[in-house]
Amino acid sequence: MNVLIYRLRETVMAVLPITLIVLFLHITIVPLTSSLIIPFLLGSVLIVLGLSLFLIGVDLGITPLGEITGDAIAKTNKLWIVLLAGFILGFFISVAEPGLLVFATQVEYVTSGQIGAVGMLLVVSIGLAFLVVLGLIRILYNLPLYLILTVLYALIFVLALFASPEHLAIAFDASGATTGILAVPFILALSVGISVMKKDSKSSEKDSFGLIAIASIGAILSVLALNVFSNNRAAEVGPDILEATVETVSVQTMIVDILGESILALIPLLIIFLVLQKVSFRLSRRAFNRVLKGFIYALLGLFLFLLGANAGFMNVGTELGLHLAVHHNSYLIVLVGFALGVVTILAEPAVYVLTHQIENVTAGYVKRQSVLVALSIGVGLAVALSVLRVLVPSIQLWHYLLPGYIICIALSYFVPKLFIGIAFDAGGVATGPMTATFILAFTNGAAEAFDGANVLIDGFGMIAMVAMTPIITLQILGLLFKMKTRKEGI
Repeated sequence: MNVLIYRLRETVMAVLPITLIVLFLHITIVPLTSSLIIPFLLGSVLIVLGLSLFLIGVDLGITPLGEITGDAIAKTNKLWIVLLAGFILGFFISVAEPGLLVFATQVEYVTSGQIGAVGMLLVVSIGLAFLVVLGLIRILYNLPLYLILTVLYALIFVLALFASPEHLAIAFDASGATTGILAVPFILALSVGISVMKKDSKSSEKDSFGLIAIASIGAILSVLALNVFSNNRAAEVGPDILEATVETVSVQTMIVDILGESILALIPLLIIFLVLQKVSFRLSRRAFNRVLKGFIYALLGLFLFLLGANAGFMNVGTELGLHLAVHHNSYLIVLVGFALGVVTILAEPAVYVLTHQIENVTAGYVKRQSVLVALSIGVGLAVALSVLRVLVPSIQLWHYLLPGYIICIALSYFVPKLFIGIAFDAGGVATGPMTATFILAFTNGAAEAFDGANVLIDGFGMIAMVAMTPIITLQILGLLFKMKTRKEGI
């Protein structure tokens, strides 16, 4: 009970700023109907409760499973087992990720079926699985993360030269969608489980991060390669796409669909746990039941969280974007976009898992509050720049991504090595269900109100921006820590 109260207090403080901003806008400049504001308030309650239960489930079940699995794989001392297990785990974790399931369906819809949901799901998951293998090799052989990232992003830039603008946005957004609330805690725990087996404690600490960053690049490379080598161009979408996206469905249908997504997300992990318990783990009954209890908490929490986010937040985000774009000046919508980005990231489940992991692995050296502040600023800037791109059609996505990732890679040669993994992992976890529903709906609402804006390109490109800017702000945080330690003579 004490754990639940602690988690509730923590999540209330995360969700409250979003609620207060929306209520302030509702009272002042964007009056919302009762059919919007009441579900939003109920959704806020569901998100608080769901996030609390989910995080308890992660602590009890998913994180221990990842750490035990990583430990068991490392103890085999057989490279082929490590690589095969990494590929299989990476593939099934990606296939089961709720954010990727929703994203693949959205891509199929807005491209009029030219890019199928199943095909997108498989391509992204295979790409992620291969890069998980590469990430595990890096940990085992102490390969420098910044060099691997330099090579991988150089390859991305080469493929991007030949990709269509639509696929460029889809590829970078797929990267964010696949590293969500299920994949992040498991991949983090897996990397910790393998890296702690190394005798060098400092090496283990910095190698605990970076696997998410490398894995998420697999999604970008696979989608870009699919576009380049198949010469497939996504269809243009009209302004009616937004209306179809947010059309009202019955509460019963929504509950059934979200419950199905939640169960589908956790079943692969549960099967992996039961199989490995039989052949490898052989946990005590008490430990076994504890992990199972964690899965139950995670399932219930994930269901409530997704229900609150989809039922209460998406329509409100769309209405805010539409109303501000139509009735107010451009500066105001950019400012509101920044404020929403700053507070929305605080309610992302995967962000909480990552920040707690950072504080635990670094023994409190890197405070989670510092990481949250840097993340919030980065995401706020990402949303503001994305709204600006909607308002000024001549600004293309690559105008942001090319210099942005050049800065990311350049900074990685100067910041403390620990912060490289933390920063690039944070870029992967920033794009969770709250961003994909509330913020994406907000930018799509703005795009709906402006001539020349393309919902497919401009909407999906927002997620790409949210994945990039935290990398820069967290590496800047790393530089500040570096200067601080030099002054203190550490």
